[in-house]
Amino acid sequence: MLAACRGPQSALDPAGPAAAEIATGWWLMVGGACVAWTIVIALALLAMRRGRALAAAAGQRLILVGGVALPTVLLAALLTYGTLASDRVTGRGEDAAHVVRVTARQWQWQFDYLDRDGAVRATSIDRLVLPLGEMVEFEVRAEDVIHSFWIPRLGGKVDAIPGRTNVLRLRADRAVPMRGQCAEFCGLEHARMAFAVEVRDARGYRAWLAGQARGDIEGGLR
Repeated sequence: MLAACRGPQSALDPAGPAAAEIATGWWLMVGGACVAWTIVIALALLAMRRGRALAAAAGQRLILVGGVALPTVLLAALLTYGTLASDRVTGRGEDAAHVVRVTARQWQWQFDYLDRDGAVRATSIDRLVLPLGEMVEFEVRAEDVIHSFWIPRLGGKVDAIPGRTNVLRLRADRAVPMRGQCAEFCGLEHARMAFAVEVRDARGYRAWLAGQARGDIEGGLR
């Protein structure tokens, strides 16, 4: 079970700040659920042990504590954490150094790497190349049906909707194997609508962009 928490498409093996916040929130929810489950089981065993000797007043206290107070405390804690972590999850608190336009279509992902003027510097298909340690803004859209852009090790997902552009910011802090996936059922080939994610250092990323601009074989539309 622990081995299943790692890998190129595991949201519990984060490689960026947004995914790290999401993973932390997940572990907090698991911990809270375990605490609540333990308390409920302990109270159930206590009730079965006492049987009919359990007073009505004790039953009312159990309802107030277990049914009102405990869920309120747990949900309030999760809401507080989610609110405080929202900027780190969305990347709004940091300026984007790069912009990539993402176009989803059946059954393909196209990535256009834009310069400061919005012109396309490079293009890749089903392969996303990212700079290490730098924030990237993704402009996500679709050409046909609704898709969903998701890189589990970097952050949350965002829908790709025809006629609309959604924005997501992600940063890769580790150059580890990663895989992106369409997270919205978009047709019979949905399961195969995935893409590789490659993280390069600043020098390697600039060299790759330059190679794409020159039309090198290593670049192309791969």
